[in-house]
Amino acid sequence: MEANTGPDTYYVHVYSDGTVVDMAPVKVVSSCNLDIYTFPFDIQNCTYSFNSYLHAADDIRLTLEAAAEDILDTSNAFMEMQGEWDLINMTSFQPNITDPHMWDYLYIHLILRRRPTLYVVNLIIPSCFLITLDLFSFILPPQSVDRSAFKMTLILGYTVFLLLMNELLPVTGNTIPLINVFFSLCLALMVASLLETIVITNILHSARDRTVPRWLRTLVLEVMARLVCLVQKKPDDQVLVMQNQMAPVILSVDASEAVDSDPHLQVLQNLEKELQAIRQQLEKNMRVDKNTEDWMHIGRVVDRFLFCVYILFITCSFITILVIWTHWYKL
Repeated sequence: MEANTGPDTYYVHVYSDGTVVDMAPVKVVSSCNLDIYTFPFDIQNCTYSFNSYLHAADDIRLTLEAAAEDILDTSNAFMEMQGEWDLINMTSFQPNITDPHMWDYLYIHLILRRRPTLYVVNLIIPSCFLITLDLFSFILPPQSVDRSAFKMTLILGYTVFLLLMNELLPVTGNTIPLINVFFSLCLALMVASLLETIVITNILHSARDRTVPRWLRTLVLEVMARLVCLVQKKPDDQVLVMQNQMAPVILSVDASEAVDSDPHLQVLQNLEKELQAIRQQLEKNMRVDKNTEDWMHIGRVVDRFLFCVYILFITCSFITILVIWTHWYKL
């Protein structure tokens, strides 16, 4: 108990039936255990007990001046509650005293609801905006460096935002607030998005020199590609047709190699060698281009698939948190 800071009064009300009423105002400073799991949509239940420390029930009996419902209505009508809490309900309870030497107790139960507007505007809405920006960053091409730089900037900005808004979060309580889980989830999703971009960039730039394994081709280009609607188109066969048209020319030159003295035949032989070299180079380029195209398509398919998983996880997580907040706030 702290010292009474209420104004001093030097009179009491004495009635003809012997009733003495002391109307001295008393300012009481108390505390209540807070359940901040659903902060800032939390509803607190606080119970206060009043009794005399010196006199038993045969000396002093405690009663409320009016019914608890009337006191609640009067409080809401005359008290200008511009603070953080709203007084929702008030009930009272007084145990039945059978022994006059026992102490008389009076219990008052208060239900308070926090006003969440400040925290929604300053904490939740900016976090939703930043996670939405991270979601739309998947539109950027994965092979671009700007995408990873953009995601790193978002993570840095969100970290600074959490440091600045840390003073608005509660520091007392028996449990971790759900809003802290929400912030940690947003930060984890941004980090996972950056890691996904790093993996896709590695696939597009580092793995293209290696041949695509058969299991990876089956899993990604056949199964996952159908799930995300990115089925690879068949390659164009124009180069193969051109190579097949070159074959009769080369064979006709081989059939006339018997005459070595004719200078025209020498020119044709040199032309044959050059055509063979061009053909080998074309085949080599086709293999390299086909392998590069496979890796590029694998990167696009994996990026689209992880983007779908990202959206699904965000939707389920946010809906779950929103349902918990809504359920507790309407109790």
